[in-house]
Amino acid sequence: MAELRAIVMRPDLERLGRYDPVRVRQRFLDAFAPENTRVIVVDGEDVGLIAVRTETDAVWIEHFYLAPGSQGRGLGSAVLAEVLSEQRSLLPFRLNVLQGSPARRLYERHGFVLESEDAVDVFLKAESLRG
Repeated sequence: MAELRAIVMRPDLERLGRYDPVRVRQRFLDAFAPENTRVIVVDGEDVGLIAVRTETDAVWIEHFYLAPGSQGRGLGSAVLAEVLSEQRSLLPFRLNVLQGSPARRLYERHGFVLESEDAVDVFLKAESLRG
């Protein structure tokens, strides 16, 4: 899973001048919570993962990675739609993506809007589907 993160994030991190092969994996391992994480399987093959963490003020979508060969086919959109629809909370959803990441378009198509940003990260928010 840490390796998948490194592969998926490398182009954006390199573009931002922030790629460190050790740090990209270690940051995942430091924050990894198996109880919040689901592996995405297609035809018996692990092709991605997504973590959903509930806090007091929001439901955070984290570590949403698809192997490059599984991107661009609607799988990410299907997984995100399922995660958003199954939450039983009135809390808003929050997540962050790297500046310039094409993943931002996926999130915006699902109702996420800009909450704040800095030189590296873009923080997005969407209201609960139950709200």
